[in-house]
Amino acid sequence: MKGGGGWGGGGGGLGLGLKSQRRWRGLVIGVLGLVILSMLVPLAFLLGLHNGFRPAPPGYLPEQQTSASNGFGEFDHHQVRNTWNESEGDQSIHDVLRDFTNEAKNKTIGRGSVNDSQPKEGFPVPPRGSLQSPPSANNTKVGAVIEVPLYTKDVHDVGKLCEFKFGSYCLWRKEHREDMKDSMVKKLKDQLFVARAYYPSIAKLPRQDKLSRELKQNIQELERVLSESSTDGDLPPQIAKKLQMMEAAIAKAKSFIVDCNNVDKKLRQIYDMTEDEANFHMKQSAFLYQLAVQTMPKSLHCLSMRLTVEYFGSPLNDTELSLAQKYLDPTLHHYVIFSNNVLASSVVINSTVMHAKESRNQVFHVLTDGQNYFAMKLWFLRNTYKEATVQVLNIEHLKLESHIKATPLYLSLPEEFRVSFLNVDSPPMAPIRTEYISIFSHSHYLLPEIFQNLKKVVVLDDDVIVQQDLSALWSLNMEGKVNGAVQFCSLKLGQLKKYLGENSYDKKSCAWMSGLNVIDLDRWRELDLTETYRKLMHELTMHEGSSEAVALHASLLSFQDLIYALDGTWLLSGLGHDYGIDIQAISKAAVLHYNGNMKPWLELGIPKYRGYWKKYLNRGDQFLSQCNVNS
Repeated sequence: MKGGGGWGGGGGGLGLGLKSQRRWRGLVIGVLGLVILSMLVPLAFLLGLHNGFRPAPPGYLPEQQTSASNGFGEFDHHQVRNTWNESEGDQSIHDVLRDFTNEAKNKTIGRGSVNDSQPKEGFPVPPRGSLQSPPSANNTKVGAVIEVPLYTKDVHDVGKLCEFKFGSYCLWRKEHREDMKDSMVKKLKDQLFVARAYYPSIAKLPRQDKLSRELKQNIQELERVLSESSTDGDLPPQIAKKLQMMEAAIAKAKSFIVDCNNVDKKLRQIYDMTEDEANFHMKQSAFLYQLAVQTMPKSLHCLSMRLTVEYFGSPLNDTELSLAQKYLDPTLHHYVIFSNNVLASSVVINSTVMHAKESRNQVFHVLTDGQNYFAMKLWFLRNTYKEATVQVLNIEHLKLESHIKATPLYLSLPEEFRVSFLNVDSPPMAPIRTEYISIFSHSHYLLPEIFQNLKKVVVLDDDVIVQQDLSALWSLNMEGKVNGAVQFCSLKLGQLKKYLGENSYDKKSCAWMSGLNVIDLDRWRELDLTETYRKLMHELTMHEGSSEAVALHASLLSFQDLIYALDGTWLLSGLGHDYGIDIQAISKAAVLHYNGNMKPWLELGIPKYRGYWKKYLNRGDQFLSQCNVNS
């Protein structure tokens, strides 16, 4: 009995030992699995880039925009920022991201979050079918893709064009194209591909063993050389002779009658592989470019953070009370700037004041968000602009009568759309033209209520600089119109009928641009354009699925027949994407507008235009030096 008990006890100990080993092995396998998974997930994402960026169908491609909320508390319009149009077929980067975040796709969408479990009051938000591009803290204005018919004979050829698919990235790439390096390495690879294509057919020919061995040896030799050399400088001294031997062997192979189908099939495989690789690198480069233009530079982020910390760390001499009368005086010249960029808004004000005949009657109202309010506040307390007055307002803390019971206000910057098109009267081989049009955002429709005591204001985008005195704008007779703007007549409203519908509007009317706008607030209140816009937003949101189309539709139609066309010399646009602007036209323009991706405060900004913007920086400020902004 004891022996049996002892045996049984030993068996129990052995069983426990085996269980312990199994648990230990299971734990090790689990840990290794997690480690491998943590490495594969980011690798899968990076390798998945070659599937991204579906080809864009023919049309206009509005490209970029800000975080948008309605500012009305009735429509939570956070812009979804899709940089590339997506058609059926390939998987895009957005789809890759969605695969990894499938469980949370209905809760947050990048920078503009939409929480389905906690609906907000007001207009229903249309569903969005794809994730947005990388979120941006930068003040570039990026919107989602909107398709508009392209006026050209062969729309299929147009869809293949780089600029039509990727917009200003292709313009940037042309300007920064480098000469081909390591041409010998590339030539060796080409010869290797051709030799590989012919070798299987030559090897099957009777009595051609010598040529078959020669081809095989040359292939192996070039493979060895290329495995050790990635640049021309790494190649061995005898490489020219090796290349001649390969060319001679290929010439002999071409002299034989072989199965062309096999050679053609092999060459097509090589061609497709090379084309796929080139497309991958192009799409990856376009993605990184878009990421760069949508990301706030580290120097500007540093500036905002340092100013915010300094605001709370040092005593301030707030002069708000003493200037309250000037903020409300309708006899002065009032300028309004919507911005979340300290440096950009400062440049706008500095350039305007420097060219003003009299700065004493100038009052600037900078409307920003809660995140940048204190940095803006300190900056404009520390810096003076002749005798001009600057007021900083946090739009999120404004108490407006129509929004007491509604959700909080949010800052939204001007909506900007990329438009690629070919004019009807252009020759068939004319290049595609890419432009950026910008229109008012939701926040702009709060102007009459925010500035109840004012009769007229001039609205400046924060990506402009002023080169002449603007005082003449205050004496304009706008003939009962509400919005004095420069028109963009390359784009007619009739070309946007897909989004504007068949409503009663003049289809030959030109689109208008934000950037420099003279607003008659009295006339606005008289016509109650804010309510018109609100109704359009409500109606369109119920019927249209794209929030970007809704914004474009509502803003353009709200000012139908109410645009006073300013002379084209008041505003010159395109400095954020067009490399070919005439220097004389720049010198004559009263205001320069850096609309497009390549903003002047970015490293990707067009170099020959950045100088116009940088000369209005206050380079002596210590915070600019500490954050390397001047560099």
